[in-house]
Amino acid sequence: MSESASRAVELRLSYAAPCDVDGLIRFFAARAVPGVEAVTDGVYDRSLRLKNGSGVVRLRAGAEDVETKLWLDDAGDLDEAVAASRRLLDLDTDPQPIVDALVNDELIGPIVRAAPGRRVPGVVEPNELAIRAVLGQQVSLAGAATLAGRLVVAYGEPLEHPVASVTHLFPSAAALAGADPEQLAMPWSRRRALIGLADALSGGDLPLDADRLHADRLDAAEIQRRLLALPGIGPWTVAYIAMRALRDADAFMPTDLGVRHGLERLGRDGSPAAASALAEGWRPYRAYATQHLWAQLAPPSHTA
Repeated sequence: MSESASRAVELRLSYAAPCDVDGLIRFFAARAVPGVEAVTDGVYDRSLRLKNGSGVVRLRAGAEDVETKLWLDDAGDLDEAVAASRRLLDLDTDPQPIVDALVNDELIGPIVRAAPGRRVPGVVEPNELAIRAVLGQQVSLAGAATLAGRLVVAYGEPLEHPVASVTHLFPSAAALAGADPEQLAMPWSRRRALIGLADALSGGDLPLDADRLHADRLDAAEIQRRLLALPGIGPWTVAYIAMRALRDADAFMPTDLGVRHGLERLGRDGSPAAASALAEGWRPYRAYATQHLWAQLAPPSHTA
């Protein structure tokens, strides 16, 4: 079904101002996976895996909200699709406590005052983010997107009703857990890490969504411990997953290249030890401070 022929729901998503929606869309644009995501003229499209079927969401910054359009296989998935869209853009966060905590910092205070609406990019599906974090280890943004695009072609699910260039769902963890390692065009260590992670996700050992965490009475610290126990999963990957999928507002990656370069752009030592020391003053919002560091880079140089 073409975009023009399909039926869509149009609505507006509210948030507590300020919120840099355009900045989030630029972040997603730099990492867009072909077939799953597309950004054109500040408009972000992506596919959604939902309880009763699939869908596509289109997001655009409005004057005081987010202009949203949803194509759904099943109308009963509307609430889930809206919740996923809000989670993706971090729309339920109150920015004021974060600004209050960071605005007087000697180093990043001025850039927080200049752009108080920066949010932490979220996810529509935590499993997808975890898999993409592994793909993004020690490769460029373009390289990670290329690897992910190959997985989409080989293991993704075609949409019954594609919208423009959004044609597939990102591969499920179960599909990747059953992949032939020899067919994955990446170093052996990353193949092992990818399949090991996918197996843990599909088998239920790593429940990343909030409902499962609550039902299993697990906290984020336990999930991070389990992630670190997997082959090929290091502290950077765990912190990145914690930041975006587990919504840990204090997650921090002292070894991240974007953090290093952002600090150097501000005239400071960007080494992991120096970054860790500086970041102590940004608790409990180091994930949000990271967004301000990344924003100093044009174009962004960090991965995943």
